Amino acid sequence: MIVPLFLFFTFEQSKVTAYPNCCEEGLSRVDLKSKITILALAPLIIATTIITYLSLQSARELAAEELAIYEYNLVDAKKKALKNHVDIAMSAITPILNNEALSDSDAQSEVKKILNELRYNEDGYFFVYTMSGKNLVHPTQPNFVGEDLWAFQDRAGNYLIQGLVQAAKRGGDFYRYVWEKPPFMAQEEKLSYAVSLDRWNWMVGTGLYLGDIYAELEKTQATMNDNIQQSFFRVITVVLIAIILVILLGVGINLHEHKLADSRLNAVAQRFMRLQVNERRGFSRELHDGINQLLVSCKFRIELAGNKLERESSKEQIQEELGKASDLIALTIQEVRQISHNLRPTLLDDLGLDSALRSLIGQFSERTNIEVQYDFDRTVDMTDEIEISIYRLTQEALTNIEKHAKASLVTISFVKKYQKLVYECRDNGKGLLASPEPGIGLINMRERLELIGGDFYIESQKGKGTRICAVFPFK
Repeated sequence: MIVPLFLFFTFEQSKVTAYPNCCEEGLSRVDLKSKITILALAPLIIATTIITYLSLQSARELAAEELAIYEYNLVDAKKKALKNHVDIAMSAITPILNNEALSDSDAQSEVKKILNELRYNEDGYFFVYTMSGKNLVHPTQPNFVGEDLWAFQDRAGNYLIQGLVQAAKRGGDFYRYVWEKPPFMAQEEKLSYAVSLDRWNWMVGTGLYLGDIYAELEKTQATMNDNIQQSFFRVITVVLIAIILVILLGVGINLHEHKLADSRLNAVAQRFMRLQVNERRGFSRELHDGINQLLVSCKFRIELAGNKLERESSKEQIQEELGKASDLIALTIQEVRQISHNLRPTLLDDLGLDSALRSLIGQFSERTNIEVQYDFDRTVDMTDEIEISIYRLTQEALTNIEKHAKASLVTISFVKKYQKLVYECRDNGKGLLASPEPGIGLINMRERLELIGGDFYIESQKGKGTRICAVFPFK
């Protein structure tokens, strides 16, 4: 978010000092602001989305790993407990196995009795099978005693007794299967540990049900999922707050810019009104000091000729006064034409902007011997405000070049570019930087263009000439 704001600040500064592409920057200023706004939000949203997704995936993978480790530890604890229970049972029957005074039948009966009565926890018991699969001891299901269960399968299709016998033959090992859990005899996964009793070729074992482990794992997983979801919602909340803050900041900046633009527009409008007042005052002075005086002098000459006519003066004297009155009328006509031309050149109405500019450029070249290269796009449709602004801008630019630039070549062009109308006047003179500051004429032109929605730029470098650029809204 810092980088786009820095870019925005740099762009705002470049509008004033850029050289030599300020026209293109002015044309794309609005588009750049929109793009910069998007660049301020898009990386934030994309980066946050990617980070959130990766974090969520990492959290899920970590949770799965933790659950696997937790399950392994729980099952391992069960295995250790089962082995300890079998060791305790074997310790309980060892004295009988070592008692040589007892016959095999009596010893077997004692061992069966002890194992049948041994209990641990709520549902822990011991079972005994022969290596051929015949059940000898089963406290919870006595109906199995004496039954051959070698081919018995659980609901998953596992040969239960065969697996236990194989585990016992391996010197004592674990085996998983599905069995009925008392007291409701519901099917549940069970982990058993079996050892062999070599004296009689028996298999002795016990088992623990794994339902409580899975219940604990489900509870732990649910807790982890809740934590992941809460973290996800926290991140989303932070992201939304950040986006809202960026949007509010953008809106605030735009409102501030609009206020500045409004205040500047009001100031420009006030200056333009003062300019109009000054022009009207000048027009009033021209009428009073110029045309009015000429008409008064003309009236005086005509009255003087009338008086000489009444006094029957000579014809030559009367014609002399009338001739002087005619000269004054001619001067008055010329003055009126000049004032009318200053208000709006008649060539614009009679021949159009192209011809008016060619006439103005021709007079400039004839007067100053400065070569002018002129390029005009005749396909461009312009309003009257733009035409008079271009004419006055060209007039002011050529006047400044003639007075200050000491140039030998001037290039004037007007084309349609980037859906805008672009005017450019360039010279190879000494540059405006040699002068203290732009004159009142260029300042007035800048304000005139701003009032019709255009942009005005001046680029100048010492010894490399001056470039005046104006951008107008497309009709």
